[in-house]
Amino acid sequence: MSDSPLLLAIDQGTTSSRAIVFDLEGSAVARAQTEFAQHYPAPGRVEHDPRDLLGSVLDTARRALRDAGRPVAALGITNQRETTVLWDRRTGEPLANAIVWQDRRTAARCERLREHGHEPLVTERTGLLLDPYFSATKLAWLLDHVAGARERAARGELAFGTVDSYLIWHLTGGGVHATDATNAARTLLFDIRAQRWDEELLALFQIPRALLPEVRDSAGDFGITAEGVLPDRVPIRGVAGDQQAATVGQACFQPGQVKSTYGTGCFVVLNTGDRPVASQNRLLTTLAYRLDGKPTYALEGSIFIAGAGVQWLRDALGIIRGAEETEALAASLTGNDGVYLVPAFTGLGAPYWRPDARGALIGLTRDSGRAHLARAALESVCYQTHDLVAAMGRDLGQPITSLRVDGGMCANDWLMQTLADIVAVEVERPANTETTALGAAYLAGLGCRTFESLPSITAGWRREARFAPSLADTDRNALILGWERAVRQTLAD
Repeated sequence: MSDSPLLLAIDQGTTSSRAIVFDLEGSAVARAQTEFAQHYPAPGRVEHDPRDLLGSVLDTARRALRDAGRPVAALGITNQRETTVLWDRRTGEPLANAIVWQDRRTAARCERLREHGHEPLVTERTGLLLDPYFSATKLAWLLDHVAGARERAARGELAFGTVDSYLIWHLTGGGVHATDATNAARTLLFDIRAQRWDEELLALFQIPRALLPEVRDSAGDFGITAEGVLPDRVPIRGVAGDQQAATVGQACFQPGQVKSTYGTGCFVVLNTGDRPVASQNRLLTTLAYRLDGKPTYALEGSIFIAGAGVQWLRDALGIIRGAEETEALAASLTGNDGVYLVPAFTGLGAPYWRPDARGALIGLTRDSGRAHLARAALESVCYQTHDLVAAMGRDLGQPITSLRVDGGMCANDWLMQTLADIVAVEVERPANTETTALGAAYLAGLGCRTFESLPSITAGWRREARFAPSLADTDRNALILGWERAVRQTLAD
């Protein structure tokens, strides 16, 4: 109905910011998207200007609200996780560029902490591993390298946050310094069982507690936008990191359900219910969401390069003009002819956790061409997903049988069929693949009681396509053995 409530989702991603206005059926009423600059000041370093993040969010939100033509009941925020921002509490100005989740500059510090035997404590409290991917060592680096930052932090003059906190601060005119439990769980500073900032970890990473935001539920009160920020003052009622928001958008509310998001990176999240499962296969134990003070846990595997591999083909090599070309190029070959891309451009994530690894093309011959590179880039996503899903099955003690997919890459039918073939699971693509933004909208709806419960969200999930495995086991195993051989070559000293 034209007068039914609308919900605004702000989706602040790694390469762009989006704003989508949804109706209660999950259909997009209006949308806007803006890309922003990526900064690479040195090898292994990736930064964003926080002002670009905020400016692109305000621009897209205003445009989407204008096109929607009527007020929204609430807004939800979802964000690139682990990216670290440090700003002045008085002015709101950032002290330096944000250090992006992909950044590897603190790899040596993580290795020193590991050598000194600190990883078991970190993993027991946070469910994470000592890796530069997470926020704590990024924040410590900023405090150590920005002149006067440590002294000012100790005096309470500065604020730290992942991108959601930075946005909430500015949207509320500096009135709210908060994050949600899913983002807090990615910092290496949050005890996921006790659900609080951990004093021992703060001491380990030398982080003053005065910097930290308040941790709230994923659906709840995060304040109201300040006068003049948006066309109307809007309650902020939902917040979650992007992969957790996608889990909500995919309605993966039952233990054992799995979603996999294919964007810049790939992130596989398995709902484990009300108990945290300690991984024996170097996956992450984390939160899926926290509602009414009750955490729901998950196992997660992180792939750093998925869609970014296709961007590399376009931007660095210039062999395609757009991502949509890769489907026809890959399909033009009857096989991969032994060509594999190990896309360790920013290290390898789960289950390897090798920040020192670098990308490699294996198996090139004189006949190899752009089709082989396109196919290798797409297949690398499937092999990496196989590694994660197999590890999840070992942790659970039973195989994963289905995978709900979303993100920009899942529009590629060739890729989705190859994914089903390589991982040997049924792949389900929903009717609405904007699941990250949709999850933020759903959380906002829960927070403002537009949605009464999770079952009311589950009822709206619809499957658009199903891809069943069709590859013979011998062929699948041969391809996977080739991938494993390529990874070993990449990791060899």
